[in-house]
Amino acid sequence: MLIEETNVPDAALPVDALKAHLRLGSGFGQDTVQDGVLAGFLRAALAAVEARTGKALMAREFTQSVGELRGAEALNLAVAPVTVIASVTLVSRDGAEQTVSPDIYWLERDGHTPKLRAAAACLPGPERGGALRVRFLAGFGAEFDDLPADLRQAVLMLAAHYYEYRHDTALSDGCMPFGVSSLIERFRNLRIGLSGART
Repeated sequence: MLIEETNVPDAALPVDALKAHLRLGSGFGQDTVQDGVLAGFLRAALAAVEARTGKALMAREFTQSVGELRGAEALNLAVAPVTVIASVTLVSRDGAEQTVSPDIYWLERDGHTPKLRAAAACLPGPERGGALRVRFLAGFGAEFDDLPADLRQAVLMLAAHYYEYRHDTALSDGCMPFGVSSLIERFRNLRIGLSGART
């Protein structure tokens, strides 16, 4: 289970950058009347790009809980990039919590699959009915400008697409413009199945 503990604040959303992007093609006005609408489309675009890439774009805190470890030496974290492990907690089946010492684990930074790794032989596993809970900070940075340039452009393009087609109900579920798909392609996690085919 992955829980997003904090949200991207409104002040960090690139509303002005989206206005500038929209003005390039349509003469979009400079007033602030539609700022709330634009912020909503930016949040939708950020969420869509994150869903396609498995990346947290703007920094915020997450908590990941697992009922068992698939491997004793490491736990794959659900989103990337992870910058800080804030805490690791063992939760018993009756809800009692025990903080795990930072000396027992370390963060393996990886652009696609960061891991919580054991400093020695293995991570402490939860008891049956309990959980191992990891709280961490993930994202490229607190500001929109901290994102790689191609991800920034993809978010603006997708938010503009949502804005321009906001009344169109004929678009299929999950529709994403080709330009956006090509910009985010290198950030997607490449998984190879048993057949060797990409999944």
